[in-house]
Amino acid sequence: MSSQGKIRAGMGGWTFEPWDTSFYPDKLSKAKQLQYASRQVPSIEVNGTYYSSFKEPTFVKWASEAPDGFVYSLKGNRFVTNRRVLGEAGESMTRFLGSGVAALGDKLGPILWQFAPTKKFDPDDFEAFLKLLPEKQDGVALRHAVEVRHDSFVVPEFPVLARKYKVAIVYADHAKYPGIADVTGDFIYARLQTGSDDNPDCYTPEGLDEWAARVKTWAEGKAPADLPHADPSTEAPVKPRDVFAYFITEGKVRAPFGAMALMKRVMD
Repeated sequence: MSSQGKIRAGMGGWTFEPWDTSFYPDKLSKAKQLQYASRQVPSIEVNGTYYSSFKEPTFVKWASEAPDGFVYSLKGNRFVTNRRVLGEAGESMTRFLGSGVAALGDKLGPILWQFAPTKKFDPDDFEAFLKLLPEKQDGVALRHAVEVRHDSFVVPEFPVLARKYKVAIVYADHAKYPGIADVTGDFIYARLQTGSDDNPDCYTPEGLDEWAARVKTWAEGKAPADLPHADPSTEAPVKPRDVFAYFITEGKVRAPFGAMALMKRVMD
């Protein structure tokens, strides 16, 4: 058994106009951008699935264009999470997961369920949502991560619930949203959102060094000592965990370079 999990860093999506000149080679057709991007980083977070519905042939195409070992994380559709009563999300969730995501096969990474900044923590309501999350879809194992963005979730009861259902809490490095680093699932999901286009690698070299140390610690099964927890009294069992870290939002023009720079640090 490996002494640490696999670390994958990436960015959000592969279609972004400034990347046509900053990231992609000259004269590369848009049709070949995914093929290129998926060979520069080991994972990409797909944001389009949050806003739109896709059909199975699209997921088949994405799987075929990426190399072996590449993994997509998919953002769950907004109709599942943007609702007053989360326990009523079952039909929308079934529709999203049944749209063909399983066609990604072993290239299907975590499903990211993102909640609105206005969504407050209601233990019964949130548990009703967690109960809806299936372990498999069309024979393919599913991994779930939840990204909450309201300060009311910074209470011990939240990680207790997430741990009960083996769901990972997203650690958000964000200017406004709370950072919750409690380890609650079998993998780690971090979204690095305080980069800048002024930095060639999205984050500063010092910032990247810090994140490289943290993701290595997570991969070894431990918790970084410098990140905040909602339930500091509970420690997750030490065991190797896969780590997904995505450079998102701020500094998007340089996000692919941040992911590549982080991967270089963790591989050295």
